[in-house]
This record gives sequence, C-alpha cells and structure tokens, in this order.
Amino acid sequence: MNAAAQSDNLPPLRDVIEKHGLIAKKSLGQNFILDLNLTRRIARAAAPLENCTVVEVGPGPGGLTRGLLMEGAHRVVAVERDHRCLAALAEIADRYPGRLAVHEGDALKVNWQKLLEDTNTDETIIVANLPYGVATALLTNWLEAEPWPPWYKRMALMFQKEVAERIVAEPGTKAYGRLAVIAQWRTRPRIVLNLKPEAFTPPPKVSSSVVFFEPRQNPTPSCSPQTLARVTAAAFGQRRKMLRQSLKTLTPMPELLLHKTGISPELRAEALTVAQFAELAAAFDAGAGPPR
Repeated sequence: MNAAAQSDNLPPLRDVIEKHGLIAKKSLGQNFILDLNLTRRIARAAAPLENCTVVEVGPGPGGLTRGLLMEGAHRVVAVERDHRCLAALAEIADRYPGRLAVHEGDALKVNWQKLLEDTNTDETIIVANLPYGVATALLTNWLEAEPWPPWYKRMALMFQKEVAERIVAEPGTKAYGRLAVIAQWRTRPRIVLNLKPEAFTPPPKVSSSVVFFEPRQNPTPSCSPQTLARVTAAAFGQRRKMLRQSLKTLTPMPELLLHKTGISPELRAEALTVAQFAELAAAFDAGAGPPR
C-alpha cells in the first residue's frame, strides 16, 4: 500500500463503530473523526512518513491510524486505554501486516524509549488526535523530555482550538502563558489545520486545531525545563501583578533575580519574551538571590 492509495478496502468507520459498539466516551475525552480524507490530511501534516515510526495516542476506532498507513507510514505504534477499541484496531493490523503495533495502556504512564526500543526506522514522530482531558499533560511531558534533542523528530497534534492558540501565542497577548513559553523555547510550533466541531463524532462544543512542532536542536538560552516550569508557574500564577510581587512564590527576594537578568521588576509576566523566561530560569539555577 503506497501513499497514493485511494482505499484500504476496510469497512467505513461508521460501520466499524456500529459493529464494535464504540460509542464515544466523554470520560475518556473521545471525539472520533470518521472522514478518511480528513484523517489523511492530518497525516500529511507530519509528512514525510516513509521510513518513519509514528506514535499515535488514543486511536479509538482507527480513523487516523488508517490515514497514517494509507499515507505511507512505515510503522504505527498506537497506545489506547479503551479496551473496547482493540478489536477494531486488530482488524487494521491484519490489513497491514507488521505495520501496526497496538499497546493497551495509559499514555501518561508510558516509558516511550522502552516502548520504542525495537524501532528500526530512520525517524520516530508523534501524530495524534489527543484525548482532550490529557492533551496538555502529554504535550508537557514530551516538551520536557530528557535528553534533548528528544526521541521524536517532530509532532503533529490535535488540540482544542483554544489550547492550540495558547501554544503559539505571542508575548503581550491574553493567550500567552506557561504553555507558550515551554513550547516555543524547545520547539517551533505552528497551527497547520483548523477543524470545525462537525468534523467529529460526537461533535464537541469547540473547534479544534492541529499544531505542528519542530524541535529546536539547542534551545537558547539554555536552562532546566523543570526550573523554567517553576518560574513560569510563579509569574503567570499571579499574572496581573508585577514580577517583583508574583515571583515571591519562587524566591523571597525576586528583585535580585530580576536585577541579575536586567529585567524590570515592574513588568508583568505577559510582557516577557520566551528568552527572558529562560534567562530567569538559568539565573535562578545559578544561584541568583538567596536560597529559600
């Protein structure tokens, strides 16, 4: 089956859902995409797929899984926690011998390096219509991966549109916050596709977007991602206050830290660039200011 394949000769996804009783569970954040033309568009957002192992989280009945395989993915490793979906995915695996491996489990608890240790392709990438409830947590885990550069070469991930806009937000905007800082410090994220609620079954109450992430080989300024998370948590935790006040949850004398980095204590968190947050994290780790 090559990337130009028009059909995979498997049943329509609506029939698959009916056959296996796969009513989407709100508790699992499930919203299925049944249009294979659309799932193939999502797959192409991460192209090229040849010679790639593709990690997919929450495949459900396998709409995106099929799109990835039809677009030429060498191998798909899918992680699904809903036992009901395994039979449908097994049918896809039978259609594509040796190209789909399905692991039942919670993606938040997966040891990705161990799961992928037998990978023999040129690249590993992540493409997923993420369950809404765990999307931000999964993204944060992948962005804070160590060592860096990470085990994946790129990501194309579906989020609620509001979350996607927070990821790509610019300083000085209402959407700019912790997620934008960590995402833009370690990757170059951009929105590549927007989807209306009607694209899903059942339709969610909000639109969705696919975000493409290209990891930066050497994020600069260099700092600890864990410390960056602490700095941004303090700064944006009280985003209406000036940094000299909001950073007191990080250090009792934030003025010393701000002086070290040349950042005005009268600024608010949303005014700082991604690089300035990284400079604050580096200075904090270097011992600027008294220990708590």
